[in-house]
Amino acid sequence: MRLGQGAPAARILAFGGYQPARVVTNDDLAARIDTSDEWIQSRVGIRERRIAGPEESEIDLAVQAGGKALAASGLSSDDIDLVIVATCTPEAPIPNTAGRVAHRLGVTAPGAYDLNAACAGFCYALAAASDAVRTGSATNVLVVGSEKLSQWVDGDDRSTAVIFADGAGAAVVGPSDRPGIGPVAWGSAGDKADAIMIKDRSSFLHQEGQAVFRWATTSLHPVARLACERAGVDPADLAAFVPHQANLRIVEAIARKIGADKAVVAKDIVLAGNTSAASIPLALSRMIERGEVASGGLALLLGFGAGLTYASQVIEIP
Repeated sequence: MRLGQGAPAARILAFGGYQPARVVTNDDLAARIDTSDEWIQSRVGIRERRIAGPEESEIDLAVQAGGKALAASGLSSDDIDLVIVATCTPEAPIPNTAGRVAHRLGVTAPGAYDLNAACAGFCYALAAASDAVRTGSATNVLVVGSEKLSQWVDGDDRSTAVIFADGAGAAVVGPSDRPGIGPVAWGSAGDKADAIMIKDRSSFLHQEGQAVFRWATTSLHPVARLACERAGVDPADLAAFVPHQANLRIVEAIARKIGADKAVVAKDIVLAGNTSAASIPLALSRMIERGEVASGGLALLLGFGAGLTYASQVIEIP
């Protein structure tokens, strides 16, 4: 018998998303800093975003999204044996977020770890979850992307304050008799790491917007196409394209280049802002809730951001 013989494939059973209650509009920001609704929408496509209160942590957001995904999956907390939280904004590095999220959701003694690939974090974590199920290391995995970016953003810096926001998205990954999560195409560009960074503990998030825009619009569509190739999927057959919600202009530019002409393109950034690792599962959970995508259709995910890191895979929509 060969190692791994008879191991199952993996699929996503359900998604869940959560946003804080506080809505911050472009006009709200314009009352504080030198900007306007027209300026923000023309450059990044955002109309409003959600900001967590001082009493809400990225753990609280993760618990809300994870609980929704777990409920939608039809599983109980007892069925989960691995929890992965993708985040670049933990309250503290120790203890990790995943263990505390698992405890609050009633998941007993799971494997639990955090993963920091910034805005590509959910796709990285999804690949890790899929591999864990396929190799038999886990049966059912809760994957959460959760960020409280507002605590690392200078509210007076219009280059970042208008873009970044808070939220969480989650997915439950389980076994399947056929693949529901395609092979990941991933990588990094460490030579460009300074383009998005928090220099030290006393610094705010810094982003070189034009450099990131050029990189994203010229370098990432081949990664998305490679993910389709590895999954054996023609981009023309995709039902949805769900990239990281970094900037509406970036989203639309990449969508034009991958040839997914029939796909519904996620544009959650308009009402959610850039929520880093949370943006892909949050966007897809809302698309499912609104009936914009159907169960069984194929969606192409593409995460990219600080590091610079990137990752893409094709999934079957639950």
